[in-house]
Amino acid sequence: MAVSTFDLFKIGIGPSSSHTVGPMRAAERFVHGWLLDAGRLQDVVRIRAEMFGSLALTGRGHGTDKAVLLGLEGHRPHLINPDIIPATLERIRASERISLLGQHAIAFDEKRDLPMNKRQKLPHHGNGMRFTAYDADDGVIATRDYYSVGGGFVVNQDDAADGRIVADETPLPYSFLSGNELLAQCARSGLSIAALMFENEKSWRSEDEIRGACANCGMRCNPVWGAASLKKARCLAA
Repeated sequence: MAVSTFDLFKIGIGPSSSHTVGPMRAAERFVHGWLLDAGRLQDVVRIRAEMFGSLALTGRGHGTDKAVLLGLEGHRPHLINPDIIPATLERIRASERISLLGQHAIAFDEKRDLPMNKRQKLPHHGNGMRFTAYDADDGVIATRDYYSVGGGFVVNQDDAADGRIVADETPLPYSFLSGNELLAQCARSGLSIAALMFENEKSWRSEDEIRGACANCGMRCNPVWGAASLKKARCLAA
């Protein structure tokens, strides 16, 4: 299994990668992949997002409900402007309507359509979600289960059933499975940990893309530091 640095360390709105980032990604992924891409978005008259297990038990305290609402509207954790969140949630709740991907508005009763099933769990993980879209005849257009497995990673029902958590078999020039193996790779190659990880990251992105992504992360976390880094992006692995 190979994991990019930018998958492992994600930009999110907080407070929890498992309870906030993961559910937002799952909600957006369901509407985009199973409704918009399938050509069925305009047929939806109701959507139901059920939380199970830990997401139901502690979800509201960790912002899971807010994350799901934002995800259904098409927002992504690393792109959303935090300043719009309060007004967006207020609009959805006051009007009892939600705009799927910002394109298709439907009625949304949060008590009915975003239940917290505190006494139920889905089979593969404690952080389970089930999204179901209905048409005008109350027929099911699509339904999918997702699991927020930690670190903002989301697994669908098929991958969860097969035991696949992060299905990426990209070959890396310096692979390792433990801290000791990482140090051994550094000793053999003469590279620092940062330089070795930079070389591994080039399996997915060009050097310029890596530098730009690092600068973007810095800019979002600290605008002053990020702006300076973006102007003179140096090789962060030097």
